[in-house]
Amino acid sequence: MKAIIKKIIPGSPAAKTKIVPGDAVCKINGYIINDVLDYEYHSYDSRLLIELVTEDNRVKLIKLFKPEGMDIGLEFETYLMDKERSCANKCIFCFIDQLPDGMRESLYYKDDDVRLSFLQGNYVTLTNLSEQDLKRMIDLRISPINVSVHSLDPELRAFLLGTKAGSRGVDALKKIASAGIKLNCQIVCCPGINDGPELSKTIEGFIKLGQSINSVSIVPVGLTKHRQGLMELRPFDKTLALQTVKLVENYAENCMKSHGSRQFFCADELFMMAGLELPDNEFYEEYPQLENGVGMMRLFITEFEEALKQEGETVLSAIEAAPAFSIVTGVLAHKYLENLLDTTIKKYGTIKGDVHAIRNDFFGESVTVSGLITGRDIISQLKGKTLGSKLLIPQNMLRHGEEVFLDDVTVMEISNALGVPVRILRQSGADLVKEILSGH
Repeated sequence: MKAIIKKIIPGSPAAKTKIVPGDAVCKINGYIINDVLDYEYHSYDSRLLIELVTEDNRVKLIKLFKPEGMDIGLEFETYLMDKERSCANKCIFCFIDQLPDGMRESLYYKDDDVRLSFLQGNYVTLTNLSEQDLKRMIDLRISPINVSVHSLDPELRAFLLGTKAGSRGVDALKKIASAGIKLNCQIVCCPGINDGPELSKTIEGFIKLGQSINSVSIVPVGLTKHRQGLMELRPFDKTLALQTVKLVENYAENCMKSHGSRQFFCADELFMMAGLELPDNEFYEEYPQLENGVGMMRLFITEFEEALKQEGETVLSAIEAAPAFSIVTGVLAHKYLENLLDTTIKKYGTIKGDVHAIRNDFFGESVTVSGLITGRDIISQLKGKTLGSKLLIPQNMLRHGEEVFLDDVTVMEISNALGVPVRILRQSGADLVKEILSGH
């Protein structure tokens, strides 16, 4: 597949050359460019000789000088400059397999491309790598890589991933770790399958792999009501969640003592399910697994409290007549947001607001996180309620970069159905403080 240039970024180093859209990059400094990894790696130097093929199949050589590390300034027809690799696994817990029929086609696509792991933070399984792929990863030193592991026992991992290649992925992981490439790993924990003693074995296996294992998250399996024809799995309950947190914390505390990092982190859901207080801010170190739901609520609370302090008394006059408002969230986060709102009301007595926990009828009541709330559930559960002057909705309920929920209901449709303006909250506690105190 040719790396055909779609656009030259204005003001970039490439804009000062005779490179034009339609040219295809073949080599940089004599190295063949197969995809975005080759392009990023070999274009890092300050002096480049770029070999291109024009639309009429002429070879064109371009000398380019730029600061070391600066991007050349080319955009390609496809982000990866190659076809994206999809997932061929049949994981017994796959959330995509638990989606109902009739949703937009893009939601059913499963990616498993190690290049996207490096470039965008996606989690991959390493089951579709050839020996040549593995060698190139190590040679190019692409790091960190995010890997869905679930178990380091080859047979158990093959069972969990629903493919014999699952066991091969364990060998690939060990080779990558031994090469010194940093890894962030996740374990989707399924009660009775890879929890308890099996989870202990996996954690001990990670510890043996050494400092290449940057962090490991332990996440409870998510089960929707749309599991017809799929393997029966047991959900987490309070007792199992508490047992899992205690098991992981024993290992994490030992890791902290031995090399200054907890290394193993339970997702917020497990602490919440267990009825435990969330750990403090320092517990999460540099939040290496934030996008995996580890420390997200603690960070949000910390940002909220700091922003509330910074506002001081200067906002009092501005919010004396502030109208009421409403916030929507999932069942799991409800009490935390209520506590934050109560804190604000105590500080500024004129604040009037409500937090509405939306029950997940679309995926099933066992799904309690806010990121999987749908537009139609919000409408059906808030219809007819007094919502105040605005409805605040967290950004993680919406499709990335758009104002559309998982069920294709738009923010505007929510607003029209409920008769109230909708404001989108960024994933920041400071943004919530700003919206609460804005008075409009």
